[in-house]
Amino acid sequence: MRDEVRDNLAERLKRKETLFPGIIGYDDTVIPQLVNAILARHHFILLGLRGQAKTRILRALTTLLDEWIPVIPESEINDDPIAPLSAFGQQRVKAEGDQMPIRWLPRETRYVEKLATPDVTIADMIGDIDPIKAARGGLQLGSELAMHFGLLPRANRGIFAINELPDLAGKIQVGLFNILQEGDVQIKGYPVRLPLDVLIAFTANPEDYTARGKIITPLKDRIGAEIRTHYMQSRADAQSITAQEAWVSRSGAQIEVPRFVREVVEEIAFQARNERKIDKRSGVSQRMPISVLETAISNAERRAFANGESLVVPRITDVYAALPSMTGKFELEYEGELKGADQVARDLVRAAVSNVFEGYFGDVDAKQVIEWFDLGGSLSLSDTTDAATLLKESAPVQGLVDLARRAGVERDAPAPALAAAIDFLLEGLYSQKKISRNDVRGYHGAEPVRRPQQQQTRGSILTQDDDEDEQTPRKKKYYN
Repeated sequence: MRDEVRDNLAERLKRKETLFPGIIGYDDTVIPQLVNAILARHHFILLGLRGQAKTRILRALTTLLDEWIPVIPESEINDDPIAPLSAFGQQRVKAEGDQMPIRWLPRETRYVEKLATPDVTIADMIGDIDPIKAARGGLQLGSELAMHFGLLPRANRGIFAINELPDLAGKIQVGLFNILQEGDVQIKGYPVRLPLDVLIAFTANPEDYTARGKIITPLKDRIGAEIRTHYMQSRADAQSITAQEAWVSRSGAQIEVPRFVREVVEEIAFQARNERKIDKRSGVSQRMPISVLETAISNAERRAFANGESLVVPRITDVYAALPSMTGKFELEYEGELKGADQVARDLVRAAVSNVFEGYFGDVDAKQVIEWFDLGGSLSLSDTTDAATLLKESAPVQGLVDLARRAGVERDAPAPALAAAIDFLLEGLYSQKKISRNDVRGYHGAEPVRRPQQQQTRGSILTQDDDEDEQTPRKKKYYN
């Protein structure tokens, strides 16, 4: 098996083909280490936090298998017709000889995956005596034909993957010693060792070693290579993954996602991974930006359907509406728990908008727009405001529309696209505290008018140093 995978990998390398399609951002880090492990004929383990494509990499290994292999029909462990391992296969070859039919096994069925859980037994993994099989066949319990084969023997001549290895009980991990070192397994009660032909791969979250279990030292010693995965190191790679995985193209709607919205969605995950209020040991999965983008598009769809718009263009406002897609995807530290997941998520969006906004408008003078708000102007918008109304309400703000076009909007762009750019500009100015926003006055000048102390409510008044945001994304936002 390991020679087969090695030879097919070598051919791909010679032809300069893509080794693992769909795996993005690992070309210079994880993939070279994985290639080295396969060329060395090693069993290996992928170590990494959640959402780092560990399982996808394992499943992609099937592309390195031969397209078809011959097996003995009805064999539970994919016996080779030339060299059968099981008693069943040996008896059938002896009885039928050259007249025995051949079954051809496709590469997709030669991959066996098991999620490690504390209730997994040796019988599940390796095998055991099967008294029912013995009774039905009129066999003695000591007969090899009465064996029940576990998942590992059934993966013979294929790839066997175990996800979340630390969750596997220690005594079950001991049962893997022989297959990793001597290349065979022994099923309880039988003096027979099966020299299985299998490539074994594991995944694990390094933080799970102490949180839920651990990989016992003798097993780690027998694993040939330990490969560390990581989160994307560039926003471009993260955007490519989200574009590949997110459900964007939807029936019944024409959807156009602005580039700055995609960048903000990705930047949220980058901000979260560096946020001290979020537990870095649990990580922030790439699934978060995927879910956020899908939810933001759904909120934009809701607005377009309600207002009869044919083009669906998500805005930064719709990203705030996707807070439920964020709060369940990170674990909070004590400081974060005190502030609350919802407010932490809002702060992440605000920081992400500020970072992306700087890339678009960092060298642009927005003084004219800011002064309009400082002189008492205000703007009331919500996530249900249609594009035409948003453009009409924004028209009195001097320079706002022309400045918003700097976000990559063409002169002849449809109204929803221009509306999204205006929303981005306003959110960017708010995120950098150049204008303010709250539920009562919405977007307004950076020096808000304070109410008497007894009338102040949480989230209703903002100052330049106030991080509070509106409590629900569907409430109107007033820029002033």
